[in-house]
Amino acid sequence: MVNPNGAHAIAVGLTVPVHVEIKGHVGYYCAGMNAAAEIVVDGHAGTGLAENIMSGSVRVRGNAAQSAAASGRGGLVVIEGDASARCGISMKGVTIVVGGSVGHMSAFMGHAGTLVVRGDAGHDLGDSIYEADIFVAGKVASLGADCVEKEMTPADIDRVAALLGCAQIVADTGRFRRYGSARRLYNFHIDHAAEY
Repeated sequence: MVNPNGAHAIAVGLTVPVHVEIKGHVGYYCAGMNAAAEIVVDGHAGTGLAENIMSGSVRVRGNAAQSAAASGRGGLVVIEGDASARCGISMKGVTIVVGGSVGHMSAFMGHAGTLVVRGDAGHDLGDSIYEADIFVAGKVASLGADCVEKEMTPADIDRVAALLGCAQIVADTGRFRRYGSARRLYNFHIDHAAEY
């Protein structure tokens, strides 16, 4: 597709292993509900890129607006530039690799999956996170409720290197830090009431 002129809902609901190349900027919900297809956007993407992706891959060679890969259950989403607020919100198994930075509340309520950020992360990273993993190479403005920094093991470094390789993004794996759930909010406890 050439020059979509910001049209919405392009390449939505694909369920076959086809390759789709989009030359130009796309609007809302591009590549939503993708299953098996390989979709490349040679431009920027609007709100809800690859929402509820099941499998396959989505690559944006520019920036992505808010809620990229929201509720994604599988597959790989690569954003070569920056992603806005709530990148990976409610992720449930998707792998997201961002070459730039992410906005506030990224990986909010992340159930499962992985978010790798080569740049910085905005405020409230990983707020109310469950079992998703977050790796950030740059600065984190603040962590959200129940999100903590965790030990970065050699296995984690190898994992980040493998994901960066799949995403074709070059970065120094030694700079990454790992964040995840402190597991204090799984069940209500009066000692943590202020964090809810």
